[in-house]
Amino acid sequence: MAQNENLAALSAAGVSVWLDDLSRDRIQSGNLLELIETRSVVGVTTNPTIFQGALSQGHAYDGQLKELAAQGADADAAIRTITTDDVRAACDVFAPVFEATGGVDGRVSIEVDPRLAFDTDRTVAQAVELWKIVDRPNLFIKIPATEEGLPAIAAVIGEGISVNVTLIFSVQRYRAVMGAYLEGVKKAKIAGHDPARIHSVASFFVSRVDTEIDKRLEALGTDEALALRGKAGIANARLAYAEYQDVFDGGKHTSTFLNLASSGANRQRPLWASTGVKNPEYADTMYVTELVAPNTVNTLPEKTLQAVADHGVVSGDTVSGKAAEAEDVFDRLTAVGVDLDDVFAVLEREGVDKFEKSWEELLSATADELKSASTGNG
Repeated sequence: MAQNENLAALSAAGVSVWLDDLSRDRIQSGNLLELIETRSVVGVTTNPTIFQGALSQGHAYDGQLKELAAQGADADAAIRTITTDDVRAACDVFAPVFEATGGVDGRVSIEVDPRLAFDTDRTVAQAVELWKIVDRPNLFIKIPATEEGLPAIAAVIGEGISVNVTLIFSVQRYRAVMGAYLEGVKKAKIAGHDPARIHSVASFFVSRVDTEIDKRLEALGTDEALALRGKAGIANARLAYAEYQDVFDGGKHTSTFLNLASSGANRQRPLWASTGVKNPEYADTMYVTELVAPNTVNTLPEKTLQAVADHGVVSGDTVSGKAAEAEDVFDRLTAVGVDLDDVFAVLEREGVDKFEKSWEELLSATADELKSASTGNG
């Protein structure tokens, strides 16, 4: 099958195209394999909201829920079994991509329980548990970049486990994430793990930044404020990429990475997350075509993936060398009265809350399904 030209161009420009969705129907129907073969998809990300959506639709999980009910499983155990089974199956679908890219792509992510976002030790314990349950080398364990998450990231990477760091909103926190990754690789090396086998991505959220800042700009209502709508998310990501280059790609602070790279350590790639456009006034491909840069990942909801396939214009690197321009956007935001520190604090708190709410809904719905199945009404 031929690859879509627009998405193939995106891949050729150095962007790994990942799908931000997973369900058993998608795996079993062959749709996931079709996206690999025709849409340049080389990875998948999941989160509690995605799993909650998958389990609430259709009947793909009915049989397994009946089996789990018969075994006396509670909702937590059932969700762990169901989600790890789906992720393991997806890892197997992507195994050829994993092999072909030397472990860089062909990755599938699963998130630790979002209720543990502010508990370092339990995050580490569950990350190790999930890694063992799924038992696939192309797995990523997703850990949120909360302050409590940072030492967990270093500890889990130190165990030789590959990590997708999620819920990054500010450049300041992103610097700390890169530091946690490098610290983790050092620990792994000391513990006898091969650094070359450890991979990581740092998921930097984009559209949610615009949603929050646009709301504040509209409340201010001045011409200067309104002119800045839709500019913050991309500017923030471009500033993050400049930080990535500084640490991993020949910048002033690359020495730590270079020392580890001599032992085979990999770069921690930036991943653009939350790239579905929330405002219908904006171009539906803007968080893809405006964030094209080498050694990056863009994880796209299917709607955005198909929009890029249909009319996305990929015109080479649209990120490198634009840090000064991005900094100017941030200076103007501050000048009109936007409190950026508060924006990022709100976004992190809301991000954890949203995933926690989805997880609670998933637990509740699964408990109902198990009860129904155990009484013969399922």
